[in-house]
Amino acid sequence: MTGIDVDTNLGGQPDSPAAEYAEPFHPAFVNDQAAAWMGVELVRAKFGDVVIRMRLRDEMLNGFGMAQGGMIFAFADVAFALACNDPHGDGSTITVASGVDVNFMNPGFSGRQLTATATLVNQTGRSGLYDIRVTQESGSGEEVLAEFRGRSRTVPNPAAKKH
Repeated sequence: MTGIDVDTNLGGQPDSPAAEYAEPFHPAFVNDQAAAWMGVELVRAKFGDVVIRMRLRDEMLNGFGMAQGGMIFAFADVAFALACNDPHGDGSTITVASGVDVNFMNPGFSGRQLTATATLVNQTGRSGLYDIRVTQESGSGEEVLAEFRGRSRTVPNPAAKKH
């Protein structure tokens, strides 16, 4: 239980037909050059509930022909950042990572589609806890590639002070 009741669905009410077809949007995603380089696709973007996808490419592999752990971490971190920042916020604050733990469970391979699902576990004041599960398509369906747990902190937006 998060203790938060926030409707950030861009398509209207959560159960409305329009909500099902709303194009996902997040202002933090628009200028995320790292996510763009990785080829990240935004599937769902609500406060505390984000789904993204990307396809692993050869330049994301390590010397063993498997996904570089840092690439998987960066992919999960994109989902984390989007989940802990309200897409409808006023921009006066941002929520950043205060710490993370990641456990790698299976190797990732070039050409496979990865999905990261970020979920808010708990929010207390300016601190939050998020779980991000990274899965990949495989011959037998979907397998867990990594589990990422992120701790967040909401702080004043330094960019907002420049305006």
